[in-house]
Amino acid sequence: MTEPTQGAARLKVVVADDQAAVREPLAAVLGLSDDIEVVAAAADGTEVLAAVAAGPVDVVLMDLRMPVMDGTEATRRLTEEHPEVAVVVLTTFADDDSILAALSAGARGYLTKNAGRQDIARAIRAAAAGQSVLDREVQARLLATVRTGPAAAPAPAASQPLPGDITPREREVLALIGQGLPNRAIAQQLFISEATVKTHINNLFAKADIRDRADAVRRAIAAGLS
Repeated sequence: MTEPTQGAARLKVVVADDQAAVREPLAAVLGLSDDIEVVAAAADGTEVLAAVAAGPVDVVLMDLRMPVMDGTEATRRLTEEHPEVAVVVLTTFADDDSILAALSAGARGYLTKNAGRQDIARAIRAAAAGQSVLDREVQARLLATVRTGPAAAPAPAASQPLPGDITPREREVLALIGQGLPNRAIAQQLFISEATVKTHINNLFAKADIRDRADAVRRAIAAGLS
């Protein structure tokens, strides 16, 4: 996962949660990171949009269940109006409908509130760098959803075979992503470094036109790798 770089500009983050008892401590704790600056705290989606419009903002840490405008609708609006701003969902809800709705709206990451501060900070850095981060429970549910294929889930890309220039190692990496493994576990299983795993993933995503980790899970299943 992307780590802070010495001397790099601090990432500007908006924390959105309708509960002040969650929102304020979370903003304070994230502000302790050397490379993260919480520039606004929002109680609903309309406040998120106003904070982003006032900008600049790099990442929004988004709760889903909020009054006035919920997190899914706010994510959809941000994706349309401010595509340069990454959204990481942080919620207590890990049901299939919530996960699929948020990812379809454009969320780049999805964590549950069991995540620790360092996990949240890593997800923020990854999202700002264009990477996707999913909680292990979320990955497992997404994998199960794609396999069972409910009507609400996007259909696996069965008509999209993997390109011929995908290397055997890249296929192995894709198969392990399809099993819900994070980069560290993939590195351990293949006896390679995390940096090498990231290189394989970047090459794989570029060759196969894979958007994010959720899309990679679908492609792995469609290709019969998971």
